Amino acid sequence: MKNKSENNSTIANFIWRFTERTAAQLVTFVVSIILARILSPEYYGTIALVTVFTTILQVFVDSGLGTALIQKKDADDLDFSSVFFFNMFMCVVLYIVMYIVSPYFAAFYNDKGLTPIIRFISLTIIISGVKGIQQAYVSRNMLFKRFFFSTIGGTVASAIIGIFLAYKGYGVWALAIQQVSNTAIDTLILWLTVRWKPKFMFSWQRLKSLLKFGWKLLVSALLDTVYNNLRNLMIGKIYTSSDLAFFDQGDKLPKVIATNINISIDSVLLPTLSKVQDKAEEVRLLTRRAIRISVYIVAPLMIGFACCAESLVSLVLTDKWLPCVPFVRILCVSYMLWPIHTANLNAIKAMGRSDIFLKMEVIKKVVGIALLVSTIGFSVKAMAYGVLLECVIAQIVNSIPNKSLLNYGYIDQLKDVLPTLALSGVMGIVVYYIGILPLPQLLGVVVQILTGMIIYIVGSYLLRFDEFRYIMSKYKLLVKK
Repeated sequence: MKNKSENNSTIANFIWRFTERTAAQLVTFVVSIILARILSPEYYGTIALVTVFTTILQVFVDSGLGTALIQKKDADDLDFSSVFFFNMFMCVVLYIVMYIVSPYFAAFYNDKGLTPIIRFISLTIIISGVKGIQQAYVSRNMLFKRFFFSTIGGTVASAIIGIFLAYKGYGVWALAIQQVSNTAIDTLILWLTVRWKPKFMFSWQRLKSLLKFGWKLLVSALLDTVYNNLRNLMIGKIYTSSDLAFFDQGDKLPKVIATNINISIDSVLLPTLSKVQDKAEEVRLLTRRAIRISVYIVAPLMIGFACCAESLVSLVLTDKWLPCVPFVRILCVSYMLWPIHTANLNAIKAMGRSDIFLKMEVIKKVVGIALLVSTIGFSVKAMAYGVLLECVIAQIVNSIPNKSLLNYGYIDQLKDVLPTLALSGVMGIVVYYIGILPLPQLLGVVVQILTGMIIYIVGSYLLRFDEFRYIMSKYKLLVKK
């Protein structure tokens, strides 16, 4: 009875998290469409470049300690408060460093206008320091409904601010202020709605024990973040702001979809697996379920998006953004593999094997940097293909440890998702050929989307996919409640 209750709780929390991410990204997507129609692609290139710096520093804000708090079975107020004050100290130091070095970054990219923008957007580092431990508390206690209200509140309020400033002619500052206000409002709502608040207590011993686990995740996350953003840094330096804007937009559009599902899985799966970390068989079953369900959801969305990307971009963002279409298609395939990465890595983290996690990150980044160096001199499109190849290799690397830890290796995982990928591929072929029919643009897109949905749902029903029946059973259960 307990297992059934926990299972229903996990599904409910996943739905809350997924609903939160979907709603937030839907608002963000609509706002990005409006702003992309108003603002020049060069402004987006500037913000993409600045965001690289703050994203890298954001890794230090967490220091792997948030995950350590979730993973620790008996974490209490002393643990949480110690991490909170340590994080706040680190955030202030990082902001001061960023404030001082911002002119040097601006000089490197031959753009003095970057200095004030970097200094302003870097304020999100301090704000995130306040929010980070609240997020860990919410995740640990499976209170994902709190994320829904804070995220939606921040997203909607900042959207209104950003659109207003864009119409008033603030240009790149409309994007910068929107970004900072989103983080600030999100943090404020979370602070007001989550019961836990830091207490005036601190233990260096507790912090050291958490750092012992968390530092490996910090190094892993730092390697991953620096590598993922290194490409943008290089494009911004070697190519033009427009090139960076098109690549970044081509990355963002499929990422909107993949991130919703991936964050939902990541947030719910880690605390769930951590509770059964001593039972390898249960971890294996949960990991397998996560891979099958998440790929079942992500694959048709990514393939469908790739196959009607040109029509969608032209219709929604206007023809000035059509150069981003090749990147959309390449990166859709890459993001289709994300849920497999997430499930494998969460299983390893939940079992306390941060040492394996770190080793894998080093291997993957060596391969990734080699691909980046070998493609950077050709074109931005060649770099995008490098991302795809790196993603395939990383997927294999991430699955290797679970062959021995869980008796669930890459071949088994591939067999589990192959039917889903096959059905998604058939759907994608039909959707693509509908797109070349001489139909009005809006009608053509609508027909592509509806046809893709019908093929996938009917195909899932006729082929009796377990994933389809599982999702429908959980949906019916929640509706009854």
